[in-house]
Formats: sequence, structure tokens, C-alpha cells
Amino acid sequence: MKITLKDGSVMEFEQAMSVLDVAKSISEGLARVATSAKVDGDIVDLRTVLDKDCELEILTFDSEDGNGAFNHTAAHIMAQAVKRLYPETKLAIGPSIANGFYYDLDRETAFTAEDLEKIEKEMKKIVKEALPLERFTKSREEAIAFFKEKEEPYKVELIEDLPEGAEISFYKQGEFTDLCAGPHLMSTKTVKAFKLTSLAGAYWRGDEKNKMLTRIYGVAYPKKAQLDEYLHMMEEAKKRDHRKLGKELGLFMMCEEGPGFPFFLPKGMVLKNTLLDYWRELHKRCGYQEVSTPIILSRHLWETSGHWDHYKENMYTTVIDDEDFAIKPMNCPGGMLVYKAEPRSYKDLPLRVGELGLVHRHEKSGQLHGLMRVRCFTQDDAHIFMMPEQIRDEIKGVAALIDEVYSLFGFKYHVELSTRPDNSMGSDEDWELATEGLRGALDDLGLDYVVNEGDGAFYGPKIDFHLTDSIGRTWQCGTIQLDMQLPQRFELEYTGADGEKHRPIMIHRVAFGSIERFIGILIEHFAGAFPTWLAPVQVKVLPISDKYMDYAQKVQDTLYNAGIRSEIDSRAEKIGYKIREAQMQKIPYMLVVGAKEEEAGVVSVRSRFAGDEGQKDLTAFMNALKEEIDTKTIREVEKED
Repeated sequence: MKITLKDGSVMEFEQAMSVLDVAKSISEGLARVATSAKVDGDIVDLRTVLDKDCELEILTFDSEDGNGAFNHTAAHIMAQAVKRLYPETKLAIGPSIANGFYYDLDRETAFTAEDLEKIEKEMKKIVKEALPLERFTKSREEAIAFFKEKEEPYKVELIEDLPEGAEISFYKQGEFTDLCAGPHLMSTKTVKAFKLTSLAGAYWRGDEKNKMLTRIYGVAYPKKAQLDEYLHMMEEAKKRDHRKLGKELGLFMMCEEGPGFPFFLPKGMVLKNTLLDYWRELHKRCGYQEVSTPIILSRHLWETSGHWDHYKENMYTTVIDDEDFAIKPMNCPGGMLVYKAEPRSYKDLPLRVGELGLVHRHEKSGQLHGLMRVRCFTQDDAHIFMMPEQIRDEIKGVAALIDEVYSLFGFKYHVELSTRPDNSMGSDEDWELATEGLRGALDDLGLDYVVNEGDGAFYGPKIDFHLTDSIGRTWQCGTIQLDMQLPQRFELEYTGADGEKHRPIMIHRVAFGSIERFIGILIEHFAGAFPTWLAPVQVKVLPISDKYMDYAQKVQDTLYNAGIRSEIDSRAEKIGYKIREAQMQKIPYMLVVGAKEEEAGVVSVRSRFAGDEGQKDLTAFMNALKEEIDTKTIREVEKED
């Protein structure tokens, strides 16, 4: 039996071996940290027996799939603890998720925070018991009978939905048995650190017509230090919550009269417009032309684009002059009409067209979340129309633009290339051309990337940019998608050098993604302490008393005329109080003015970065400040705030 490992090396065995035994033959250390494995691409238990040639990848907690097996076992441990403490509870489902696990439970008496503490204590006992997990199977009929006897109606319903003749897998640990496809760890003893984090309501099978269950969320790690690091990050995230800071800093608000439709307040509009000014400056430099397309367009446009058939449930519609219209959820169909507005030649290509378009998408009320999940947002779209031979250079140009944006804000990021899915449209030749164009551009740029096989859009492959914020969370914002279908659907053409008509290839791309969501990310990334160039108020003038208001106003007028965003705190409060208030508002610079400053014609500078910076000539201060703003410098303390 030949087993090919991930690095291409081949191991040979004369008899069948479990995955765990293979891992031990490689390294005892690897066997200790292994959670599961991939055999010919399928995720399996370490207990799986290999009896023929195959490709094998040993998975650990540090990989996404290996992490899933670990957290899935933690979910079973939690369910076992619940059944020990509250045996009347009915079990629904308990999967692993991106950051941990959950289990949906049905109990007449609502779970409380105190219950979570009791469940955690019982989970610790189960871990100490080091219960082995055993997998076995039953026929569909036997499985139904098993769970009927245990009075678990949700499990029975799940099994009844499976086809006749299906073989049903179970996992048993001690007295607890659950319906499960796996994979799982070998024993409960591996789950050494965990925390039940929250309670929520969840409809059975996600259908609001079904009963509301209780969902208990948790996280689990192999080591306590890893759990402590995660919990610290969560505490940091609470402090940085953009909804809380947005209210405290007067940036935006949400109202019940417009759920999911954000209201930007004056300071929030300064922040938003500063971002948009930067976007326009960058795109003008990179050869983009800006357009604006209507918010409402007729049904036949959305039928041509395919949105009416595939996206209608997320679109807001209306009737005008007895005809169906829709508020746009995407900008691209309008961009197609812009391209078609006049004849195009190969000399016009590549044609880079940008749009800061307001789009509306219907989201369920339970999914709305501040600026992160809204029903209307500004998408920083751009569509690039090009010839096939221009793909590689255009992709490189977009990737460089996105890199410039993320680097400006101090974001690190990783890149994923998603290839042709099963439900794709278009020829093999088109897909190969497009995929190699993306891959070649990434290689030329020297960017490391992960390939997600089969995860592209149905109309073309794509590159996604996942940025990492200051506390380690990742966000998918930028994307580059090659589209060979919309140019065909809208019959786009250009006249080639040969005088014949040709079909252009199109790139959809965003850098910020949603401007609103990006602002939410920035609020949390900087904890509201924006770099000076982005701060709604860059300088606060603080007169020590009313006697120095005239001088304070003179300083303020000078700042205003220099284009620096500033305010005066004219309240009859002590200077210490005014300074603390300005610090709470995360103002980059404070200028304290009193008798000494007025007499010398200077200002006393306090900053968010260095505290008391001493007296400075106002002109010299402004020149340094304008240099900081013009170069969009991020002073070091802002990264640590």
C-alpha cells in the first residue's frame, strides 16, 4: 500500500493501517497534535483504516479542517454535559463553526448564564474522564427506532429526511451517543481549554415557522494560553465595537424608522467623504473614469443580467407606469449600459470605469449588524473592459491598487484564488484563459496565495483579499472577479485591429467593498482613534478661560483657513476637564491657549501620541500637521491604541 503525503513523499506499508498509526510512524509529536485527516480529499477520523493506495494529509488544530474536528468534539462534550445536568433537554444539531461551535437545544426552562457555568464544570469532568469516542453505524430504520426510544424528536426528523437504505453513523462517548457524520477526536481528553460564550435563539432548521430553540455558543482550544488569547481578543473587540464608538463619537446612528439603513451624522460624513476623496484621488491617478448609474432600473435589465431570476428575493421592487422596476442591488448592469452607450474600439481598451454606487439589498432583520450588515451601502465598484491579452496586466494593476489601500491603513492581508465551480458557465478555453490570467498576475506580483478549488463565481474565477485588523480578526473586503458572461448577455463588442467585432472580457472589482462596512472595520481597527488625515476633528482648541476666547478664535480661524478641521471648546469648564473630554473624543491634537500663549503668540500642544509636546509656533505646528495629513502618516501610537 502506497500513501502519498502532502509534501509528495511516499510511504509504503505491507498491511492496512489506521490514520493515527500512520501519523505515529511519521512522528510521535505529529500524532499527539493530529485531530483528523484528509484521504483523497475527504476529511476523515484518525481512526479510519487505510487499506489501499491513497493521498493523505494529517490535519492539526491549526488548519481549518482540523480545527473543525476539534470544535465538533467540543460540541458533543457540551451536549453530553447538558444531558447529564438537564436530561429532559432535547438535542437538535451541534456543528463546528468558523470560531468555535454551538449546539441547538430544546428545553422548557430557559438556559441562563448561571447554567452555562454549571455546564462548563460538567464539561471539565467529561474531559478528565478521557472518554474514547467510538464510531458505529445503524440502518435508517434502526437509527429512527434508537432515537424514538431516547425521545429525541429532532434527531428522528433528521434521519427521516435521509433516503431509504442509508447507513447512519453515530458517535458514542461514555453514556452519550449522538447522530453524527464526524470526524471527531479520538478522546475527550484532548479538549483541554474551552469557554461557553453566549446564548441565542435559533429557529429549528432556520425556519421562522418552526419552534425557537436555544443555541449555546462556545470556543475550544488545545491549550489554555490559546483560549486566554482568544478571550482577550473578544474583550478588546467589545471595547472597539463600532456601534458603541459610532454613537460615542457622533459618527452614525440607526433608527427603527429605517432598520438596516444607516444615518451618517456630521462627523461621520466628514469621515466618509474623506475616504471617498481618497478613493477618487487614487482612481484618477490609476486611469479610471467615474460614472454614476441610476438607483432604479427596469425589470428587463435585471432579467438580462440574471438578477431577476437568481436574486429577486433580495431586491426591492416597485411599479412605474405599469412596468416592474427594481432598486439596484449591484452596479454592474448599469455599467454594461454605459459601455454600450457608444461604439468601442480596441484603442479604447482597457476601459476602466469606477462608480461609488448606492445599492440596496434585502437582509433579514436578524442578520442586521451596525454598519457591517446593512440594507443599503455604497459600493466602490469598478468595471474594467479589456481584450484577452490585457488580463494579466489589468489584474496586476488592480492588485497593486488594493495593496496600496490596505497598506495605507496598516492592514496585513492574505490572498485566495478561487477556481471554476461545478455550476459554471462558459467554455473550458475561456476558464483556462481567465484562471491563468489571475494566477499569472499573482505570480508576477510575488503574492502568496491559497487556491480554493471550485469556489469561483459561476461566471468566472476570482481573487479575494482577506485583511487582518489590529486585534487579529480577518475581514474579506477586496475582490477581483473575471466575468465572461455579462459581456455576452449584454452583447458588448469592440472593433479589433482586424476590423472585426470582438467580445470584451470584464473585471468586476472592489477595494473597500462596502464603504459603510469598511468604515465599521476602520472604527474597530483604530478603536475610534483615526489617523489625523482621517479624523473628523483634527485639532481641538482649548482656551483656559473665557478671557482667552478671542485668541482661541484667532487660532481657530487660522487653522480653518489652512484647511485643518478644528473646533473650539468654549465651555466654562476647567482645562483638565476639557483635555479629558478631547481625549475621550480621540482628537489627535489639542491646542491649549492662555495668558502665556497669547503673550508669546504661540500654542501649547498636547497630542494623542506623545501627550504634552510643549509650546510651539502656530505656523510651525500647522506646517508639520499639514505634512502629516498630506502624506497620510499613521503615527505609531495609533497602531497600538
